[in-house]
This record gives sequence, structure tokens and C-alpha cells, in this order.
Amino acid sequence: MSNLSARKPAISFIFVTLVLSVVGFGLLIPVLPSLVKEFRGGDVSAGSHAYGWIISTYALMQFVGSPIMGSLSDRFGRRRIILIATAGSAIDYVIMANAPNLSWLFVARIIAGFTAGVLSTANAYIADVTPPEKRAQSFGILGAAFGIGFVIGPVLGGVLGHIDLRLPFWVAAGCSALNWLWGYFVLPESLKPENRRAFQWSRANPVGALLALRHLPTVLALAGSYFIMMLAQTMLQSTWALYTDARYHWGPLQVGISLMAIGVLSGLVQATLVKKIVPRIGETRAVVIGLVISIVTQIAYGLATQGWMIYAILGFGAFAGISQPALQAYITKHVPANEQGAVQGVYGGLASLAGIPGPLIGTFILAWAVGPQTFPWLAGSSFYMGALITGLALYLALRTFRKDAGTTTVPAAVP
Repeated sequence: MSNLSARKPAISFIFVTLVLSVVGFGLLIPVLPSLVKEFRGGDVSAGSHAYGWIISTYALMQFVGSPIMGSLSDRFGRRRIILIATAGSAIDYVIMANAPNLSWLFVARIIAGFTAGVLSTANAYIADVTPPEKRAQSFGILGAAFGIGFVIGPVLGGVLGHIDLRLPFWVAAGCSALNWLWGYFVLPESLKPENRRAFQWSRANPVGALLALRHLPTVLALAGSYFIMMLAQTMLQSTWALYTDARYHWGPLQVGISLMAIGVLSGLVQATLVKKIVPRIGETRAVVIGLVISIVTQIAYGLATQGWMIYAILGFGAFAGISQPALQAYITKHVPANEQGAVQGVYGGLASLAGIPGPLIGTFILAWAVGPQTFPWLAGSSFYMGALITGLALYLALRTFRKDAGTTTVPAAVP
């Protein structure tokens, strides 16, 4: 253990870990809706509802598990939690690859959801090893890892799914296994012994973890904005494959290519522009500008009448990617060193909580909007709702930034 502890923490380790994790996840996006629809006899409406429930089940378990994982990482370190999370993903994918019916997909998602913790723990890792003034840049690099993962994963999933709907699940399991091996042999611990704190169930349960933020008023105030922002994102993500299939008749390969384009553009923005734009305009302005771009983009998606228009919109929408790393950096500046894991766990839990109603709202709206009695432009109704929700997130963020103007003092550590 001493040799492991002696290694120098590096963002590159987390970067590679997240790339492999997102590749595994991205492989499933073009094919999972098709597999669910197959289990439901090919019915688009029934498949949409079942898919929404599967995504929400995963999010519910992640909501329960994220605060626990975050608090455990504050006690035992980030490395162990990353290893547990990647092992859970590998088990999940193997079960889905062999699932004989819809029930087993739910079992797999329950396991994966509870052990999910790579993103929130990675964010805490970055806060451990990066000075406050460079965190936006580092979080942008993590966003680029997601971009690269979505370049490789969805298009590969589309190609493999064209061969066999089950094949991407096996490849995803291999990616997670490789991710686990990388973390086990290469990833060092980032949390210093003096910054660790005892595990407490009162902070590890979702409600207790959120209430524990009361001594961090800015962090607590931004929690509402973050939750609503994630709600809009989950609505978009959960309906993308179904929407493009229903409106443009895209198959898994075309869905994969579109997600690859999203990954390329968002990766370029977060890897190259965040480190230049955020220091120049400030974190709060970056958040505001990114959310405004997101609102416009979602409306445009809903109004697009031809599939090729989606690619034109993607180029503009990619710039919305400056908001999340800027918000993450702003939040970490208001959190003591020994609470980074817990706070990131709470925010990870909020993202998961948003993932419970988000897919249900998005898929139910879509199922209604693509019915035979509706107008074609109504097919984008889930995106219009997402834009409205994002507007509320923008309002809450602006209100918090005004109250917190001029204050960047990190509260004292809580034992």
C-alpha cells in the first residue's frame, strides 16, 4: 500500500478511467431501446414506457447509492470507490448480455445503479489534487473524457448492434473490466489521511446528506438549480434514440453516428475552450451563457423537421458544455477538503434523483406526441419541456450568484 500511496496523483489516470467507463456506457445507447422494444413485441409506445421505467430504476438506485459512495470515499479514499463502481458496471453488462426477459434488465440496472459512483468520486478526486483556480479547466478535461467516450461508444454500439443486439453488452463488460484493471494497477489514492473523516449514516442517506449541506448555504442553494438542469438533460438523453427513430426513422447506426458527433463537438469544447473561456469571463457568466445556449438548442431540436438539421444544431449546442465544469468549479470553492466526496456524492445523488422522473416525463411525452392524431411539430414536445425546465435552472442559478456575489471563502472543515 505504501508504494501505491507514493505514486503521484495525476488527472490523466482519472481521464483514462472515465473514457473507458463512458465507452462502455455509450455502447448501450443505440441498442438498449431496441432490445427493450423487442421484449415488448416491437410496440414503440409500450417500448418507450418500459425503457423509461428501466432508466428511472437505475436512477433511483443511484440516488440511494451515490451519497453512500461519496461518504465512503471521504472515509476510505477515492480509489476503492472507483474500483467498486467499475466492478458493478461489469456485472451489470454481463447480466444484460444474457437477459432472457425484461425483468433481468431491471435486475442489472438495480446493481449498476447502486454501485455507480465513478463520476462523483472522480469529481472529488479532481478537487483533491487540483488548486481551486484550475478546477474549471480540470473539470473541462473530465468533460472531454465523456466526449471522447461518446465518440467511440455510441458509433461502435451502433455498428455492433447492427450485427447482434447483445454484442455491445459483452463489449461494454470488457471495457468495464479493462477500466477496473487500469484503476487497480495504476490509479493512486488522492485523499490525504488528514483529510479523511468518519463514516456516518446520517450523512450517507440521501435526505441526511442533503440536510448536512445546511452549513454550506451556497452549495445547498445551487442544489436546486443543479437538480433541475440534470432533469432536463435526462429527458433529452432518454428520448434521443426514440425521438430520432420515430421522427427521422434512424436505426442504431444512425443514432450512434449522431452521438459520436455530439461527443466530438462537446469534447473539443470542454478540452480546449473551457480553460480559455472560463478564466476570462468567470465561472458565473460561463454557467449562465451555457444554460442559455442549452435552452435555444433544445427548442431547435424539437423544431427540426429533417434529420440533417440535427447536425447543424449540434455545432451550436456543443458550446453549452461550458456550464457544467464552471458550475462544478464554483461549488468546490465553497466546500472544505474533507467534505468534497460527500458533497459530490450529494450532487451525484441529485443527478440520479433527476433521472427518476426525467426519463418517465420525456418518454411519456414522446409516446403521446408521436401518436397518429398529433401534429408533426409536436414530436419535439419533450425537448420544449426540457428547455422550459432549463430556464428555471437558469433563474435559480442567477438568484444564488447574486446572493453570493463577492464571497468565495471556504467554510471550515467539519469533523
